Amino acid sequence: MTSFLIIINIAVLLGLIFLLFFMQKKHVSFSKRVFAALGLGIVLGFAFQFIYGPENEVLLESIGWFNIVGSGYVKLLQMIVMPLVFISILAAFTKMKLSNNIGKISVLILGILVGTTAISAAIGIGTSLGFNLEAVQIEQGEAETARGEALDASYTEIQDQTFPQKMLELLPGNPFLDFTGARPTSTIAVVIFAAILGLAFLGVKRKEPQHAELFAKIVDAFYAIIMRVVTLILRLTPYGVLAIMTKTVASSDLDSILKLGKFVLASYVALLVMFIIHLLLLTLAGLNPITYVRKVFPVLTFAFTSRTSAGTLPLNISTQTKQLGVPEGIANFAGSFGLSIGQNGCAGIYPAMLAVMIAPTVGIDPLSPSFIFTLIAVVAISSFGVAGVGGGATFAAILVLSTMNMPIALAGLLISVEPLIDMGRTALNVSGSMTAGVLTGKITKELDTDTYNHSGSSQLELEA
Repeated sequence: MTSFLIIINIAVLLGLIFLLFFMQKKHVSFSKRVFAALGLGIVLGFAFQFIYGPENEVLLESIGWFNIVGSGYVKLLQMIVMPLVFISILAAFTKMKLSNNIGKISVLILGILVGTTAISAAIGIGTSLGFNLEAVQIEQGEAETARGEALDASYTEIQDQTFPQKMLELLPGNPFLDFTGARPTSTIAVVIFAAILGLAFLGVKRKEPQHAELFAKIVDAFYAIIMRVVTLILRLTPYGVLAIMTKTVASSDLDSILKLGKFVLASYVALLVMFIIHLLLLTLAGLNPITYVRKVFPVLTFAFTSRTSAGTLPLNISTQTKQLGVPEGIANFAGSFGLSIGQNGCAGIYPAMLAVMIAPTVGIDPLSPSFIFTLIAVVAISSFGVAGVGGGATFAAILVLSTMNMPIALAGLLISVEPLIDMGRTALNVSGSMTAGVLTGKITKELDTDTYNHSGSSQLELEA
């Protein structure tokens, strides 16, 4: 009977996958197919939750099969992350006319990313204090305890490092090792390595332009191939989103979510407030925030459902250039830097909220001005090197907690609601990088305001 029910469940998922494929054949837009997959996944997940419950053997085995689609899609995104980040940074140097103001553009983007992360940390602190969140309010079950022990075992080395040592870990001692994603800081290491190569390219361009021209052609060729690979993977998005959302909703412990409802609500209040600050920054720059929301909404929806900033990078850059009028070089920089530096949601709000929640358990007054200012500074600096695909928020929290001499095992407290919160955090991360690109373009007077203000389609489309 169990096997029969599993086959039925798989058949239902396959039927919905076929429906999405049929929509594609009927030339239904990419955005609409992603939204349809999101809705179908939520409905199917709740149906399974109602029929079986989260710990049912049939459901757990069915999810194992669903993971072939959902987790397989995520693995393909992870496969392309490092090549994509590397080539996007290099292409920013070779494809665009950045040689005269490369320093100014880099400083502006980094300043906006880190600055907004500091603001998001302050919002996270204020939200935790406002909602009176404390770690002792969370009942630690087997999942939370196991997660805490795993984190403690996995990140013992980081916990024992001094802050300067943690900063040194960001540098690419062996870039080829970092291309494998072997270290938690591999993403930022690849960014730094690509930026160094880009600066070397500019030097060669001045002295030996013929060699620089050949190198640029090679980079452009690799860029075209890798972006084509990304397009092929992103075409699988509706199917991946369907499987991921079905698994997330079906396997969620609704009782735990209800118990931790205050923490989930506080997290989304903080995320929403920070998103409003993005819009205020655009307004202060003389840009229409409603136009921004309308044009980036499909990209943020993709980030929300996929929970990967890195996987959103191609759509991020494309929307910046084609919809918001950001020059391609600036868009590449802002999108790529935003994968590992200054993630407002994962590296800003989450670690700050967690630190405030844990502080009373180790005898620290979370209302102390010295604690608050130190925490904001640590969060901003620690935001360098956060991974762009899965686990970034946990790693950021571990960096902050260990630097503040707090137990990193408590970073696993919210494991039962982690997927639910992570969707919002990822969307805010992507909005932060896009805001940095738009503001940088505006400040340097390179933003095409006609494109920004144009009321064209905001649909996500992938080239054939």
